[in-house]
Amino acid sequence: MKLEEYSLAVEGQQTGEARLLVYRIDTNKNAPDRKRPMVIVCGGGGYEYISDREQEPILLKFLAMGYHACLLTYSVAPNVFPTALLELARAVAFVREHADGWMVEADKIITCGFSAGGHLAASLGAFWNREMVYGALGLKPEDVKPNGQILCYPVITSGELAHRGSVEKLLGAECGNAEKLELISLEKQVTADVPATFLWHTRTDQAVPVENSLAYAEAMQKNGVDFEMHIYPVGGHGLSLATEETGGGDEGMIQPYCTGSVDMVKAWMRYHF
Repeated sequence: MKLEEYSLAVEGQQTGEARLLVYRIDTNKNAPDRKRPMVIVCGGGGYEYISDREQEPILLKFLAMGYHACLLTYSVAPNVFPTALLELARAVAFVREHADGWMVEADKIITCGFSAGGHLAASLGAFWNREMVYGALGLKPEDVKPNGQILCYPVITSGELAHRGSVEKLLGAECGNAEKLELISLEKQVTADVPATFLWHTRTDQAVPVENSLAYAEAMQKNGVDFEMHIYPVGGHGLSLATEETGGGDEGMIQPYCTGSVDMVKAWMRYHF
């Protein structure tokens, strides 16, 4: 396996230290010389920090499935929208630029986001073909287009059932701006151009209500987007893998019933990519 790190600072934008940590499956007798999909993982943290529990443990699962994977350390508060969005778009374009050398299938770049990271991934899924994203980077829509997205208990809405902390951190001083609130309420931004989506949530999530995912799924259905959704009847917010590995000593983060999400993602990936 090859490990490399790259800076993704976006020129001309308010930005922190966006980094892309790339893990590539090396060619050897057990790993044939072939191109593979790449998954870009965005951990959650309410746009205030990035949770360790939703980074490397997730990446290792994708590597075990036979996919290249990378971690995006995107900018959080005090950086505001659209900084992180531009960084993720740049990450997709960066992977696509290096597809041949990295043995990546250029049309199989998938984003995977948790909680606020899910909002980030879904934002690129909605806005990849809008000038405010590709134009700001001096790129073309097809350069920054994600081919699929995996959304795990994502923040979606800025409305009544919003995770208010994420909204406030994402918009900063403009968190009362009605136009900006409408823009980041992603159930209102879905079009037929949203990529194929895998979505899971828990019905008992008290931090980011399940209605976030339900509203997003309804919008995808209305727009003919290819999606798969699973709602678990138990479990709080931020489960990650829902195992001892990612529980951090918190028994509430260990939910055996929810561990099947990994196998479901694997099946979805095999079907689509």
